[in-house]
Amino acid sequence: MKIEESSIVETNDYRVIIYPASRPFETKEAKAITEKLFDFLATWAAHGKPLDSSFKIEKNQFIVVCVDEEKEMASGCSIDALGKIMREIDEQYQLGLFDRMKASFVHNGEVKTLKLQEFKSQLRSGELPKDIQVFDFSKNTYLDFLSHFVLPLEKSWAAGIV
Repeated sequence: MKIEESSIVETNDYRVIIYPASRPFETKEAKAITEKLFDFLATWAAHGKPLDSSFKIEKNQFIVVCVDEEKEMASGCSIDALGKIMREIDEQYQLGLFDRMKASFVHNGEVKTLKLQEFKSQLRSGELPKDIQVFDFSKNTYLDFLSHFVLPLEKSWAAGIV
């Protein structure tokens, strides 16, 4: 099920795991990823108990997986299983889902991703304007994701760079 169609109640305990790609998905990639995640989440379980979960592809570049931990907590093994399927997706499409040394931002209405050092350099040199919006992949609740996933530069984790 997609998040928008989910029956999960949005609470702070609604756990979010964000997988940021280094580039936008091609249409056929997004379709294949969606099918693979639908199949996986339909059987995702922790200690034999099904996890009430959902996902969505945000901005055609970020995979957001959610699990309602009020019903059942995701265990280490279940998180490992999710990591395994995400690594398979990453390897198949070369998405850089596990590369944490990058920054994604909105500039002129488009999502852009740069290596972290290049991002810092362009901010400091003025190549990137100060009015960009920056994505924060550290969000771990759905409510936090909804309200703080993308922020103006001066309110984001990147504010201290400039």
